Amino acid sequence: MNQTFLSGYRPQSGQRLPAVSLLVGLLTLTLTNPVLAQEKLLRTLTVTGRGLEAIPTTKTQVQLGVEIQGKTATEVQEEVARRSSAVVELLRSRQVEKLETTGIRLNPVYRSENNTAPQITGYSGTNTVSFRASTEQAGKLLDDAVQVGATRIEGVSFTASDEAIASAQKQALRKATQDAQSQADAVLSTLNLTRKDIVGIQINGATPPSPMPVFTGKDVLESRLATSPIIGGEQEVQASVTLQISY
Repeated sequence: MNQTFLSGYRPQSGQRLPAVSLLVGLLTLTLTNPVLAQEKLLRTLTVTGRGLEAIPTTKTQVQLGVEIQGKTATEVQEEVARRSSAVVELLRSRQVEKLETTGIRLNPVYRSENNTAPQITGYSGTNTVSFRASTEQAGKLLDDAVQVGATRIEGVSFTASDEAIASAQKQALRKATQDAQSQADAVLSTLNLTRKDIVGIQINGATPPSPMPVFTGKDVLESRLATSPIIGGEQEVQASVTLQISY
């Protein structure tokens, strides 16, 4: 009796294997390949955790300026330069951080009477600087800056140090990761399932907080801020982490 075995079968030139043989081969490969089998059976849960870290604001960010009005542009420029130099010299002597000029303006001042065409009556010049100092010294520093020539306090805001913010970002990420894992455990344990491996991680952000504004745009003659105590508060650093967990 003649018998034909698949393992010994060799097609003649130009002859194709039956389609059923190819299907059997692919099925055998899938069943015997553990990687393909695991991918087919992999079940995952996706959760997003959030972390929050509060830090004290130990720094005060200040914008202050010198604003002068006069009859001629030259006169105004010279007076603005004189006062601004005195303010900058004071700030440097107090070793403030991140001192920089943020604005210089020289504009004509117009006046119109009885519906006539506007006429230039003088000029207005402004020089604005920003800096960062410890909150403890900010009140006295503002008072001294006014004494040497500053005429406007454009803004005051509180912020933490760069080192404190960087440390808080890492802590917020840790809390967000722990929160995501806790959520996954709560869901899976309710369903009598077990958390296995983390197969995906996405850091959605740990954004540095913006300085907290407490004061903006005042003429120092209208405000008693410079002679008042300045007390900082807290900033919050938030982070979000998404985990894909197999079970």
